[in-house]
Amino acid sequence: MPASHPGHSSKIGHRAVASTLGCALGALALAGCGGTGQGTGPSPRPTPSSPNPASFSGMPPSALASAAASAIASAHASASAAESSAAARASEFEASVDAEVARAGAAAERELKNVKGRGNALSEVGMTGLPRHQTSGLLAALVTITNKTNHKASYAVQIDFQDPAGKVVETRFVGAENLAPGQKEQPIAFSRQPTEARLTPHLAKAQRY
Repeated sequence: MPASHPGHSSKIGHRAVASTLGCALGALALAGCGGTGQGTGPSPRPTPSSPNPASFSGMPPSALASAAASAIASAHASASAAESSAAARASEFEASVDAEVARAGAAAERELKNVKGRGNALSEVGMTGLPRHQTSGLLAALVTITNKTNHKASYAVQIDFQDPAGKVVETRFVGAENLAPGQKEQPIAFSRQPTEARLTPHLAKAQRY
């Protein structure tokens, strides 16, 4: 049996230790890859320059875009509803005023057909224009009728809407029935001409009967 040499034994011992360390490091590497042996290396860990996505909160970009689109659609729907509501209010406003004056308007027109001149009640009737924002854009005149006599009376009033040249474009009739002494009533005369027409209301006739 050959004799052993101290240098040779030392080399063998170093190789064994290196082999053992290599196996241990290999095992740690496999454990870091999940122990399957299929990975190419350990998974990268988040660093300060690469935030961990798991720490984020809120909606992802696609969900945010969807929510924004939904909010915009809702706003458009609300605006359309508001416009429809405004149009409906305008129609209701005109209809409600017409309902109040229609009762006396027809009677006023009939009464004035037989009146010569401008009538006997001009001093008891006043008139002022109404701002268009109060009448849904319509040209209108507020007619104030006051019974200045000592007995009950009815009134018929004719309002002419004239263009800048003084031509009568439209005539409307309003009235007040059975006013007690000192009582006042304020019917409204509306023009049905287009809103862009430049017209001015004028008190044409006023008759007490």
